[in-house]
Amino acid sequence: MTVHVTGEVLDSRRVGAYRHLTIVAPGVPERFRPGTVLAVTPADSAHLARRPYWIHRVRTVGGYGAAVQLVVDPTGAGGSWLAGLPVGARLPVTGPLGRPFALPKEPVSCVLVGEEWAAAPLFPLAERLRERGCSVTLVVAARDEAHLLSALEARRSARAVSVVTEDGSVGIRGRAADVLADTLVRAGAEVVYAAGRVDTLHAAAAAAEQHGAWSQTAVAVPQPCSTGLCRGCPLPVVGEDGVARDVRACTEGPVVRGDRVRWGELS
Repeated sequence: MTVHVTGEVLDSRRVGAYRHLTIVAPGVPERFRPGTVLAVTPADSAHLARRPYWIHRVRTVGGYGAAVQLVVDPTGAGGSWLAGLPVGARLPVTGPLGRPFALPKEPVSCVLVGEEWAAAPLFPLAERLRERGCSVTLVVAARDEAHLLSALEARRSARAVSVVTEDGSVGIRGRAADVLADTLVRAGAEVVYAAGRVDTLHAAAAAAEQHGAWSQTAVAVPQPCSTGLCRGCPLPVVGEDGVARDVRACTEGPVVRGDRVRWGELS
């Protein structure tokens, strides 16, 4: 069930290249599942579309109860507006929205691949997987150290962690795709979860298939309404019947099976 409420910014802090916002949104934390999003309606809604953001975590704030935390890349008109909101600002929000990550029914070995701000939903996912007795290996990647998301927290969330940066400022120099094959073998991966840029998601899905693992990918595409009404977020997939079709990323996604996405049609 989705709720539409007026949220309030309880905390805003800069962490590396990002802004972490804690927002009280009654009804959202109780319904949250890893991989769902919170849609934020900008103040200038006549010119800026509603924006979906991965829910990074749910935490209890004294006097307010449960609140959600978003990771905001402060670029572009929408990101700059949201990152610039002061504590106490109120804003319309809708959520949680979308199809979340599916959790295995039995303990299995899982590899989670996250890139930059898009890695946000993988941290609560890691917690849920550990609660089910799953072995969790994390790969966190970014262009540089400032754009890595919660690298220290990653080491508390997983049995093993690989940190990858394109400039080599921390961890292994390269891209997430460069370490996937070896990571899946070492972890004995049975399920691969990924959140990041399209090419990284594609690489994770391909590596999982080659390894004989099942993959789920959190595909971030523009979602103008985030509710499925406008049909403005087509996601090209192949259905269970083998027929190519477009589904709505905000309702049939944003999490979809990696082997079902027609990656060549996404830019």
